[in-house]
Amino acid sequence: MRMDTETRHWTWEDFQRLPDDGNKYEFVYGDLWVTPPPTDYHETMLARLTRILDPYVEAQRLGLVYRAKAVFRIGREMEVEPDLMVRQAHPDHPRGSWETAPRPILVVEIVSPSSRRRDYGTKRELYVEKEIPEYWIVDGDERTITVVKSGRDPVTVRDVLTWAPATASEPLTFELMRVFD
Repeated sequence: MRMDTETRHWTWEDFQRLPDDGNKYEFVYGDLWVTPPPTDYHETMLARLTRILDPYVEAQRLGLVYRAKAVFRIGREMEVEPDLMVRQAHPDHPRGSWETAPRPILVVEIVSPSSRRRDYGTKRELYVEKEIPEYWIVDGDERTITVVKSGRDPVTVRDVLTWAPATASEPLTFELMRVFD
């Protein structure tokens, strides 16, 4: 049996024609990434993180916490759908335009078996390249959150995480057991 070894280069138009079939499709520089629907454990960790982040983001007036189906898009070269992101509110942002939306100040990806290499590798590089101030890689199997900041070595947290966005008057500190237990 012959296996194709050539990888297809996708266009923006190809990407826009994909069906809404429950899978998560992401487009990065001509590559198509397909991720199956998340597990209950994945969504539980995400719900717990949202519960932790939302009151803090609101109290510090940092913007909004966005979940699945919200995208980070750069023109027609890339569109990714982080599991969670915090994006500053911007009064001049045209309604419905992901291209002109402010860049997130925090992006969070929950590791799954199908996304592990991408979350720790390609996406980490992508978020650093696009100057996202902070990227968290949440690993339920390891019960850790790896914090990635541009120009610094990644730090893997196992107990207490502190997030101090530039415009916040005080940091957010929480125990990781609130996410994993």
